[in-house]
Amino acid sequence: MKTTLLVPTLNEIEGMKLIMPRIKREWVDEILVIDGGSTDGTLEYVVAQGYRILHQNSKGITNAYREALPNAIGDVVIAFSPDNNSIPEIIPDLVREMQKGYDMVIVSRYLNGAKSEDDDPVTAFGNWMFTKMINIIFGGRYTDTLVMFRAFRKEVVGRIPTDLPRAGLEPLLSMRFARKKMKVSEIPGDEPKRIGGVRKMVPILNGIDIIRLMIRERFSKE
Repeated sequence: MKTTLLVPTLNEIEGMKLIMPRIKREWVDEILVIDGGSTDGTLEYVVAQGYRILHQNSKGITNAYREALPNAIGDVVIAFSPDNNSIPEIIPDLVREMQKGYDMVIVSRYLNGAKSEDDDPVTAFGNWMFTKMINIIFGGRYTDTLVMFRAFRKEVVGRIPTDLPRAGLEPLLSMRFARKKMKVSEIPGDEPKRIGGVRKMVPILNGIDIIRLMIRERFSKE
């Protein structure tokens, strides 16, 4: 099993300098950074560290995944946020859990006492609501459907829709893997507050796209 740590960036220099040195190269087979047009020194830092880099040609995090996944050498992709929301030291636990034969392993912020320090009342409610909806509609057993930090087998992702850019890949994977009865596990992991930059997520707009995606996936035959 080969693993790619996928790191989407857009002006994340503060987080990159503090978080990336904590990642040991032997934990994964590849560290792949896909950059959405950073102007704050992120690109220069990535080059100096010798990470593999892709320059994103389209906008949005969903398109970042769409462009990056075909270029990842790993059979398993670990989506990682470099802004301190993802804890690097959990990466080996993710790899070990995937080696048990799972199709996806989620680092849940709400499992076994784990917590999010980055939630506000709006995002906390949104995470709870969408997780409940996905579990009911698609037969999932998740505690966290929206978190980025997760590992998944690249070959089973399928087509990534491009017309709902704010929905993100995370709810899509949660819906699709539950609907197809794939083998999914969760492990607990805190979400610390982000470092530097600004949050790109707009809760209301993201929520609308997630609902539209949910309707589409419910009746999809893919």
